[in-house]
Amino acid sequence: MIARSRYLALAVFLQACVHAPEQAAGLGGSPESPSVAVGPQYDTSHVYVPPGDVDAFVQSFLSTFGGQTTKQVVVTVTPTPSRTTSQLLQTPVGTVSLFGFQTPVPYPFGSERTGYLVTDLDVALQAARAAGAEVVVEPFPDPIGRDAVVRWPGGVVMQLYWHTVKPSYAPFQRVPENRVYTSGEGAGAFARDFVTFSHGQVVSDDANAPGEEIGQPGRTHRRIRISSSFGKVAVMATDGHLPYPYGLETTGYEVADLSDTLSKARSSGADVLVDAHPAGDRQSAMVRFPGGYVAEIHAGAAAAPGK
Repeated sequence: MIARSRYLALAVFLQACVHAPEQAAGLGGSPESPSVAVGPQYDTSHVYVPPGDVDAFVQSFLSTFGGQTTKQVVVTVTPTPSRTTSQLLQTPVGTVSLFGFQTPVPYPFGSERTGYLVTDLDVALQAARAAGAEVVVEPFPDPIGRDAVVRWPGGVVMQLYWHTVKPSYAPFQRVPENRVYTSGEGAGAFARDFVTFSHGQVVSDDANAPGEEIGQPGRTHRRIRISSSFGKVAVMATDGHLPYPYGLETTGYEVADLSDTLSKARSSGADVLVDAHPAGDRQSAMVRFPGGYVAEIHAGAAAAPGK
């Protein structure tokens, strides 16, 4: 009995030694890391448009989805000198941080797809590093708080931010989907590390999702869907052979009536690049708004016309 106990103790010790390097390298994440998410309604798609297209974008986007905008201000939102118009577009299905830079955009800004509000920026960065991200822009002050930019495996760049005065926004009617495109090698690493950081879960991992979802009819791809207190993420692992405009969209907006939404988009100056079509468990379309912002818009298959 004593010999068996010693054997079990040795087995536990050796198992810990095997996994220790993985945890030290950030591959396994830290189960003790705190949750820093505030809520999906505080997560914004970062949209950069030429300053001359700002007003047209605002009009078209709000006419399509409803909602309102904050007052436009001219500020510096980078750690180095720059100047941009800035405003927040709040709709029932997604929020946009809109920038119309009047000066050249400093690197690496413009590459970040989204901004996630966190409860504590320093704690969030520690948790992101522990989960496998690298901090590419260290914390810096902005007019209403602090920001940093991180990059995940697979090349996914996002901004984390904290407000000096805690905001209070109404919950979404429908939570938008952060759409992430990676290589086949990068998808699993990004999903694993982001789930660790966000305290989320993999809702589905389909190795044979229909290619129609990404403009490749008759083919399949791996699609991972993640849910957390930050919101929804869809990870598309592809070979990079994507027809325009797939891969350029950063956000998918869920609506109740896709046909009605596309009609509003057309009437407000947006271009429907890919009309409504079946895409797995949804009806999907691709739309380009004034200024060049491309978005995926979808409704559940049950809500599609004729269903």
